[in-house]
Amino acid sequence: MNRVVHPIEEESYRRLRARLDTSHFPPLTRAVVERVIHSAADLDYATDLVLDEADLEKAHAALHAGAPVVVDVEMVGAGITRRETVCRLKDAESGPGLTRSAHAIRLAHEQVGPGALWVIGNAPTALEELLTLDARPALVIGLPVGFVGAVESKAALRESGLPAVSNVSEKGGSAVAAAALNALLYHPTSAEEKL
Repeated sequence: MNRVVHPIEEESYRRLRARLDTSHFPPLTRAVVERVIHSAADLDYATDLVLDEADLEKAHAALHAGAPVVVDVEMVGAGITRRETVCRLKDAESGPGLTRSAHAIRLAHEQVGPGALWVIGNAPTALEELLTLDARPALVIGLPVGFVGAVESKAALRESGLPAVSNVSEKGGSAVAAAALNALLYHPTSAEEKL
């Protein structure tokens, strides 16, 4: 899937790399770190993100093999290009002890089952709910933003042992979560690299 890169994007990456040396990162880690930084114009993500190359390699393979992509909000889905996403927020309802975002994750899990890539950029409660399910994800991109529950939910994700991309600060959001997934989408497969 060849992607035409606009000259503005090329120049943005040139400037990013002039300010921050990312050459020491393994390929997929570098792709995610750079795309997240690019999406937020925030170089601090280079040390804020927590990710593992082996997890990214498995997720990259699953994604390119057609694994479903689930998002917590439509804003995240809107930022993911070249791929349909599942978002059940419109169908969800809040209830006692259950936010609408958490209910949407339950509904999505019922729909897609194991092996999906989960991209959470908005609601810490969505990430918290995902951690209670037997989702067996290919990857969880857990980058919810906020001052209430965001840091804690991302720490719980890291402690869960699930394959994940997260960060340690309150920062995050729809744009950076979508960017992390897009980095995996845009990175060529080994078959594409041989072309």
